[in-house]
Amino acid sequence: MDQFTPISGLVGGLLIGLSASAFVLLNGRVTGISGILGGVLSPDQGDIAWRVAFIVGLIVGPLLTGMVTGAMPEIIMQASTPLLIIGGLLVGFGTRLGNGCTSGHGICGLARGSERSLAATAAFFGMALATVFILRHVIGG
Repeated sequence: MDQFTPISGLVGGLLIGLSASAFVLLNGRVTGISGILGGVLSPDQGDIAWRVAFIVGLIVGPLLTGMVTGAMPEIIMQASTPLLIIGGLLVGFGTRLGNGCTSGHGICGLARGSERSLAATAAFFGMALATVFILRHVIGG
């Protein structure tokens, strides 16, 4: 571990929890990113504006933070572009297959006590652990 930042992690987690809670209380909708994006790609009548605003906020928020703080984190991709594209497509397929993503199931679903979300989140993290183990200890890297 290069950096241990428990305070910023705690603050970030609290902000994510508060925003997800506010979203469900004010809008009656779960803050599942894959569902929100999926609704932009196949919108219902009158249901696209808030979805687009949400997605734009996900993109613009970090940019504004970078402008205010004067620094953006350096992102180093250790995988090739084709591998990143394949990985992104697999994640998209998985979110459709699992009827949601880690934000919808892991944050909102678990908070609601959903057994389906518990199973989905356990599967997400179990596969993540297995993938890291295989890539680092079996294949090497």
